[in-house]
Amino acid sequence: MDVSTQHADSHKQHPHSHVVQQHNQDQHTHSGHGVMHEGHADMMRRRFWVCLPLTLIIVAFSPMVQRWLGFQMPQFPGNDWVAPILSTIVFVYGGLPFLSMARQELASRQPGMMTLISVAITTAYVYSLGIFLFPPADAMNEPMDFFWELATLITVMLLGHWIELRSVGQAQGALRELAKLLPDTAERILPSGETETISIQQLEPGDRVLVRPGASIPADGIVHEGESSVNESMITGESRPVDKASGDRVVGGTVNGSGSLRVEIQQVGDQTALAGIMRLVEEAQKSQSRAQTLAQRAAFYLTIVAIGAGLLTFIGWMIFTGRLPDAVRNTVTVLVIACPHALGLAVPLVISISTTLSAQNGLLVRKRIALEKARELNYIVFDKTGTLTRGEQGVVNVATAGISRDEALAIAAGIEGDSEHLIAQAIRRHAEDHGIQPSAVTDFQSLAGRGVQARIGGVTYYVGGPRLLERQGWSLPASLQAAQKDAESAGQAAIYLGKDGEVVALFAIADVIREESYAAVDKLHELGLKVAMLTGDSEAVARSVADQLRIDTFFAEVLPENKSDKIRELQHNGSKVAMVGDGVNDAPALATADVGIAIGAGTDVAIESAGIILAKSNPFDIVKIIELSRATYRKTIQNLVWATGYNLIAIPVAMGIFAPLGLTLDPAIGAAVMSLSTIIVALNAQLLRRLDLSAQSALHGAAA
Repeated sequence: MDVSTQHADSHKQHPHSHVVQQHNQDQHTHSGHGVMHEGHADMMRRRFWVCLPLTLIIVAFSPMVQRWLGFQMPQFPGNDWVAPILSTIVFVYGGLPFLSMARQELASRQPGMMTLISVAITTAYVYSLGIFLFPPADAMNEPMDFFWELATLITVMLLGHWIELRSVGQAQGALRELAKLLPDTAERILPSGETETISIQQLEPGDRVLVRPGASIPADGIVHEGESSVNESMITGESRPVDKASGDRVVGGTVNGSGSLRVEIQQVGDQTALAGIMRLVEEAQKSQSRAQTLAQRAAFYLTIVAIGAGLLTFIGWMIFTGRLPDAVRNTVTVLVIACPHALGLAVPLVISISTTLSAQNGLLVRKRIALEKARELNYIVFDKTGTLTRGEQGVVNVATAGISRDEALAIAAGIEGDSEHLIAQAIRRHAEDHGIQPSAVTDFQSLAGRGVQARIGGVTYYVGGPRLLERQGWSLPASLQAAQKDAESAGQAAIYLGKDGEVVALFAIADVIREESYAAVDKLHELGLKVAMLTGDSEAVARSVADQLRIDTFFAEVLPENKSDKIRELQHNGSKVAMVGDGVNDAPALATADVGIAIGAGTDVAIESAGIILAKSNPFDIVKIIELSRATYRKTIQNLVWATGYNLIAIPVAMGIFAPLGLTLDPAIGAAVMSLSTIIVALNAQLLRRLDLSAQSALHGAAA
């Protein structure tokens, strides 16, 4: 789902490229240690793999570890220098990213997790190197260094950040994908009638351009000459191509059908509808990024507490014992123990495992916060076309008068056998699905603007819409009038089959509802969520789909620029809202929603604007998202409680608060407990793999 860098140069040709560049600059502005670029993940990965073997050697040469495990490393000249030298390499090479990010935190006067990590690794390194080079002569016990704790701390933190950065998708491609909808060039019509190919940046209001069949319309304008159908699904969400003739408006980025159009340009550059959508997406993404300050604030307070505890430890030991070595040793112990080994892995490991589980179940998580927020949702808002429906025209009802249903389908499929029109394809597909062979036809003719005709067995048959009835002067028999009324009330297209001055069949054509949509809505209701539908289609079409699926609320005839407003309406009373869509017209709403979810078969723009992508285009996968989010949250809380609880107990003991009672924490024991805490957190995170989403999906799929 990532945007390939190979398209970067093409962006220069689009009049919206400055919007894309500004968006990318904003992403850099909001970057911190929690939100980094993909290159930072590669950097963390490289440093981790360099530091890991060095750390294993340092641990193996630690006298304390050797005593614990009952083994001894080979002795050789300079044996004592192994840990200090390798620890220096790990500190400089592996610790540099944390020291650099801590400097940025301090420069912005927002000390956080990076500051705490940097204080811990720096004090551990300086203290350990100091007692190695200048061992205190008056030490009551053999001085203990923190080389192996330092190395494991840096390596574990590198692993945690690599896992976190790898699992967090970057949402920087939406605007680039929007710009790519526009063609690079346009064919401008000269006064002589000839055409010249120019860059769309050279277009000006008043220019006339030739839009050939299958080409994208370069800018907003009005059809000056020609007739065709235009695919506007990426803008309006409407699956059916819209017929265009002289005087009709067309939108830049939409795709012309089989006819040629001559369009008079009215809006270019930032004034186009597509540019407006781009601005909405940009603004929505900016507003979401500001919601990440809570985690930084928590890290700030944690840093203050840890550093404060270290200072109190040093002052307290100096006051009550007057022994500098003991004060320094206990202060370093507090800072090392306070540095969150377990906390640094608690969330990243759960994120990594939940991301893996989601991918195995067809859920591609691009924004970590989207999966985290899914547990809090109150409303699931579905786009209709391509999401709850298949996004393709299909026959939803067949009514006949005087002939059988199968005979009507065979005749209509035969007449429409060579047509590429979407309605013709729908009729042929419906006949094929029911095992009906098309009738053999002769003397096929196209009736411009009305339909088609052909002869079957010596009889001339006609297939077309309402204009066919008007032109032929036909009226519907009573047996078909009810079907026509039902189709009109549901916003369905009525296609008629006629012969010898009478109508013998009516085919109701509409966007077909996905079978999975019924089970998805029912299950979401069971989970206590409300379901809404958002569409640019008519109210009749929207009401029909909403009634069939038992949807709580629907919004119809919503323009692209107003879709995000509907999301805000639902959010106004405090509801947490998810938007599920697949088109460009959904991009602003996807970005505005608390959780944006894109159908994988949809456009790249919708995918780039979303936090989660449904690779299988199955609405029921929304249920998987909710349940995975809730399970992930439970596991995260468990890990955080354990990591925090460990610090709440270990830090006061390490400070020496209970020393008058004879209860102290030896640095070696503190390091061991710290490592044990990390192991427990890692094992607990692995238990998340027991969550089986596929079994439930299969169960409900069978029920549907």
